[in-house]
Amino acid sequence: MRAAPDSGEAAHVWAVGGQVQGVGFRPFVYRLAQRFRLNGWVRNRSGHVDIFTQGNAQALVAFGEALFTEAPPLAQPQLLASDPAPCRPLAGFTILASEEGGKTAARLPPDMPVCDDCLRELHDPAGRRYRYPFINCTQCGPRYTIIARLPYDRPHTTLAGFPLCADCRREYEDPRDRRFHAQPLACPRCGPQLTFSVPGEPPLAETATALAAVVAALRAGVVVAVKGVGGYHLLCDAQQTAAVERLRQTKPRPHKPLAVMYPPDAGLARLRRDVWLTGEEEARLRDSARPIVLAAKRPAAALSPAIAPGVNDIGVLLPYSPLHHLLLEDFGGPLVATSGNIGGEPVLTANGDAERRLGRVAGAFLHHNRPIQRPADDSVYRVIAGAARPLRLGRGVAPLELTLPFERARPLLAVGGHLKNTLALAWGRRVVISPHIGDLDTVRGRETFVQTAADLQALYGVRAEAVACDAHPGYAATRWAKDSGLPMVSVWHHFAHASALAGEYPEIGEWLVFTWDGAGYGADGALWGGEALLGAPRRWRRAATFRPFFLPGGERAAREPWRSGAALAWEAGLTWDGLPEGGALLHDAWRRRVNCSRTSAVGRLFDAAAALAGLLREASFEGQGGMWLEAACGSEAAPIALPLGKNGAGAWQSDWSPLLPLLLDSGRAVGEKAAIFHASLAYALLAQARAARREHPIDAVGLSGGVFQNRRLTEQAAGLLAADGFSVRLARRLPCNDGGLCFGQLIEAGNG
Repeated sequence: MRAAPDSGEAAHVWAVGGQVQGVGFRPFVYRLAQRFRLNGWVRNRSGHVDIFTQGNAQALVAFGEALFTEAPPLAQPQLLASDPAPCRPLAGFTILASEEGGKTAARLPPDMPVCDDCLRELHDPAGRRYRYPFINCTQCGPRYTIIARLPYDRPHTTLAGFPLCADCRREYEDPRDRRFHAQPLACPRCGPQLTFSVPGEPPLAETATALAAVVAALRAGVVVAVKGVGGYHLLCDAQQTAAVERLRQTKPRPHKPLAVMYPPDAGLARLRRDVWLTGEEEARLRDSARPIVLAAKRPAAALSPAIAPGVNDIGVLLPYSPLHHLLLEDFGGPLVATSGNIGGEPVLTANGDAERRLGRVAGAFLHHNRPIQRPADDSVYRVIAGAARPLRLGRGVAPLELTLPFERARPLLAVGGHLKNTLALAWGRRVVISPHIGDLDTVRGRETFVQTAADLQALYGVRAEAVACDAHPGYAATRWAKDSGLPMVSVWHHFAHASALAGEYPEIGEWLVFTWDGAGYGADGALWGGEALLGAPRRWRRAATFRPFFLPGGERAAREPWRSGAALAWEAGLTWDGLPEGGALLHDAWRRRVNCSRTSAVGRLFDAAAALAGLLREASFEGQGGMWLEAACGSEAAPIALPLGKNGAGAWQSDWSPLLPLLLDSGRAVGEKAAIFHASLAYALLAQARAARREHPIDAVGLSGGVFQNRRLTEQAAGLLAADGFSVRLARRLPCNDGGLCFGQLIEAGNG
């Protein structure tokens, strides 16, 4: 607003949207009004904050500027309206009760790590919240995982069952206190408590005793299930191989890397002794999401080798809740902190469910009685090509809000893929991406999917009028979309990958997007996964691919890389002595094309290379072959040229067969084979891009799909493209894997 011509009495109304819920914005407005000696009120209206101010005209101008320049660190205020108003007979400034309605403008706050002020108080023996695991204020603590409905007020959270004691009530009502209107406010007298439980023994229900007991159990090598902010973690001593192997055997999780949480010492000295930490990795570790960050393990790391067998990077994270801080500080060393779930299911959140489902994994449990409204697993990032790229959206990041490059005429729910599932709800120009749900192979995964779909619509007050889904008829999300009764938009898997990237860069006109992954249903009925797509959303066409091959067992090959290896050898007319018993029968079925899918997937080429090079024959988790092959790479190596020509459909096609003699050469080291394989694919990608450029205008080349989680391949390819004059784009806000499919689906669905 402009400066008033004089300093007389005036009044003004403001509507402020953006991130203003759960970040201490109303208390901030109250204190600001006090500072400028203004009368009036502030009130939540679900989607935004309404403010009425009255007083000196020049003070109103200063107040309006300070609303945005001095907002709390977690707030992201956006001015929706600012208008003069008639003066009223008012005295003082108050926070009015929230009004419901207008949810479509709401922004759901994420869970925030404990702030420095609360940490100091946590460690103050004179304070009444000394070592209290649920300490929080307006600038920290749980949000998304405790909100039952909007507007964000205590009665609408899972803290509703914890009436405030007199001391907490005074803090809550005191505008000078940093807990003024802090909705998750609690203390040892009136708030949640811990309980330590060992099956068959009486529980320890006193918080201090429970903390001491869990630390003693961890030191004794016990695997403990610990309830946190968005669900349970399975914790054990990261330096005790017996404990780590016990966790692996019972979860079961034979090989997939385990995340490690470190004590937050000065300068991260303990963490730096175990991993090489770049500036970008450290910045991401310390940011408000407190995600898991993949970092290179040092050779002399004092960690069990069972934490990340076969790979060089390990996932590390810092404590983000006061409970984590207390546990890590008392324990005094790193702890494995892997999701408390079974077989790719969503993380468990309820005490009873955890004891039933994790009883064969955990020897003890640390519960608390603050209910978790909805699960939120940890976010995961990897630094690739100089920037931290999300591999999984979770606590602290999601729900993630983005702006659409167009305006939706009617609300749409995009339901993502079958693995690494996430959902997207779009209305107007807004889109909200859900946290990681997980794989939909399990009953609990599908139940959480249904809950999240209903949750997003209820929280934002937006009812979907259409649904977008993957074209694969066998995906659980696709079946749900068909059963919803809503108008349905079916999107080809790799078109969604390409459009997810294009949606992050709406300024790009003509794209060439390489969509490389394990497999997805293609427009010709084959399993695609090695495609280069030309065009833009809603007008993609296949410009390049890889020589297809028939894969025995179809999608089963994702867990049995030897099948991909055998298929390549047979396709090229070669023999391979790495077949298991019964290989001859399988070869006969392959010749007759019985239960064989035609595929061009680069992810399966990685599996084949890992098997043929002797790294592994069977995988215990998705993408293991590619991860182990990347980790095995030696120094830079010269590529093998892969022939490039046109296929019958007029697309450029690279032939992988020249790689087979290398992979089958028993005289070559695995590291050399892996390095040459990566370099060859990077140069094949460049060759395809050059061929496409000769025929079509290209503004940018994109790399999208799960294969581009591979740092070595991605950085080699991006470097070659940039050196050749291409403008290269990678995902910034969304995972390049199937966790970004939902966003791509709604971009493909357009503005209908």
